[in-house]
Amino acid sequence: MTEKLNLTRRRLTASLLLTPLVPSLRATVAGEPAIGVWTGPGCGCCHEWIKHLQAKGFAVTTHDGGNGEARTRLGMPVQYSSCHTGEVDGYAIEGHVPAREIHRLLGERLDAIGLSVPAMPRGSPGMDGPAYGNVVDPYDVLLVRRNGSAIVYRSYR
Repeated sequence: MTEKLNLTRRRLTASLLLTPLVPSLRATVAGEPAIGVWTGPGCGCCHEWIKHLQAKGFAVTTHDGGNGEARTRLGMPVQYSSCHTGEVDGYAIEGHVPAREIHRLLGERLDAIGLSVPAMPRGSPGMDGPAYGNVVDPYDVLLVRRNGSAIVYRSYR
């Protein structure tokens, strides 16, 4: 009986320790990039952006709230802020960045803090469709360098 109890304890302990790793383990096995996303309080467009990422091959772990703290931890300057912050493979992803640009960054492996679409431009992923009157505003995806400066990584017009 003691052996059975010890085995049960070991299994329970292992499952408790490994539970936080499940999304990244799943992503690694499936070949999907794992991204954590911290949303703004009560923000609906954040969840629409998450759906966009999932549809484009990302394994997403969502954290409701805490985007300001995540932005600070990742070193993303506040002038590039938006309503949600992501982290993928050490890069900060701020705002409604299209998945194709995140995939591009992961392929290029640039020395940078990450990517940003400041504010919330209509027509960007998560800010698109009938809920926004099908309006598409021009916007830029910025590559934020380690020194805090930024350059246009891609323009959407």
